[in-house]
Amino acid sequence: MKLQQEIANWDGKSAEALQAIYDCHGLEAEFGAALIPLLKEPNLARGASWLLKLYLEEGGVLSSAEVKRVFQSLSEVEEWETRLHLLQSLPYLTIGKRDVKQVEAFLRRCLPSENKFVRAWAYNGFYELSLQHPQFKAEADQLLEQALEDEAASVKARVRNILKQRL
Repeated sequence: MKLQQEIANWDGKSAEALQAIYDCHGLEAEFGAALIPLLKEPNLARGASWLLKLYLEEGGVLSSAEVKRVFQSLSEVEEWETRLHLLQSLPYLTIGKRDVKQVEAFLRRCLPSENKFVRAWAYNGFYELSLQHPQFKAEADQLLEQALEDEAASVKARVRNILKQRL
């Protein structure tokens, strides 16, 4: 069955079903690349982003052109779970100079999210951006300090993990 159809058939809830899709297709040469266009499809984006995150966590690699296409999709992502998966994928992606504005805009849209997990990972995203582009270090430091004062406990926990990484 085609990957796109398998994601379309997913019930929207079962992580086991997504894991089964990954187990079936994850080692295919074009697996990561095949997920990228699905990020722009509202009924497929959540499953595709989960699979992309897992692919990257498992050591999968995207070409620089593919990473650029992921970043180009960020402006169209609305659903919180898709945003979360893409935020969690950032540590595995190289942010090129030409991609900085798209990534920065995405992070700024995610910071005020009503969803605390999206906010937590947006702070992590700013940290990742600052690692790759030092001009964001001062702002990332300020955002992390502010989060420790103003944010929910779960967000503060993520921020404390970021701060531990820095040491």
